[in-house]
Amino acid sequence: MKTVREEELNALAARALEGLGMLRPDAADAARILVLGDLFGVHTHGVSRLESYAQRMKGGGTRARPAIRIERVAPAIARLDGDRGVGPLVGMRALDEAMSMARELGTGIVFARNSNHFGAIGPYNYLAAEAGFASIIGSNSSTTIAPHGGRDARVGNSPLGFGVPRPGGRPIILDMAISVVARAKIRDALKAGRPIPDTWATDREGRPTTDPQAALDGFLLPMGGYKGYGLALIVDLFAGLLSGAAYLTHVQTWIDAPAAPQDLGHFFFLIDTARLGSPAWLAERMDDFANILHSTPRADPAKPVLLPGEMEMDRLERHRREGVAIDEDLLEKLAAYARGG
Repeated sequence: MKTVREEELNALAARALEGLGMLRPDAADAARILVLGDLFGVHTHGVSRLESYAQRMKGGGTRARPAIRIERVAPAIARLDGDRGVGPLVGMRALDEAMSMARELGTGIVFARNSNHFGAIGPYNYLAAEAGFASIIGSNSSTTIAPHGGRDARVGNSPLGFGVPRPGGRPIILDMAISVVARAKIRDALKAGRPIPDTWATDREGRPTTDPQAALDGFLLPMGGYKGYGLALIVDLFAGLLSGAAYLTHVQTWIDAPAAPQDLGHFFFLIDTARLGSPAWLAERMDDFANILHSTPRADPAKPVLLPGEMEMDRLERHRREGVAIDEDLLEKLAAYARGG
């Protein structure tokens, strides 16, 4: 591992995307989302994603220079066609449009289609909150979850994020997928040769399993049982169906079809909090909200009560001070992309 400063990692990721054919401003915007993922400690959705993005671009499934189109269909509602662009670029263009409408009208809603994997949601919520906007952001995904009571993957592990700004302090951000755990945790258990809880996944027949290999061959379980299943469907209805993108089993997996358009959909709902009250008003209420929770007596004296996103904000601040550890082999791959390799 090598410790890299934020500015250096942003520059390298942007050069890598340029080397893969993206225009410089587009590459810089897309790199910003991925680097924030690493700064938040969500390395599965950081610059390591450039490897799969590169495969998709080289295979034709993703376009390096998309003709992104935005259509206002109502004063505060827009549709965005990503033209198979790199997901974080599509996401940033949708976020920019939603913020522009919210500044003008108090709220902005963008439905994006014809997109690809767009990184972690938390960075988008964070950027919105830093600009004074509360946000609800979601995306659909390829199928990894069986419908409640079923034994075939028909539902995506679609992520959902919420963010509320806190003037003068840290925003509250909740970034979550719908499954009990990510597949990466199951893969880690397989590598370590240890069983998993039977609440994480099922085998191919839909039966709960403690065998990580059977789980990887089967289906992820949604959190909260049928409630999580219902939430996954709602995210896909907004991100996929209402946006005009693919949904459920119509979504292509980039692994099985790297040259095919994935046609993922996203949604961005933003509210300009300045329309509700002054920054001082919001800061006072957010501080009181946080204090009520932080002052809760601890069940375990060694474990404080945390707000959603606090661990990510801790990591962000630490990584901005000290740099973030990135695998050296990955850094060399990014440098090779930057050279046009």
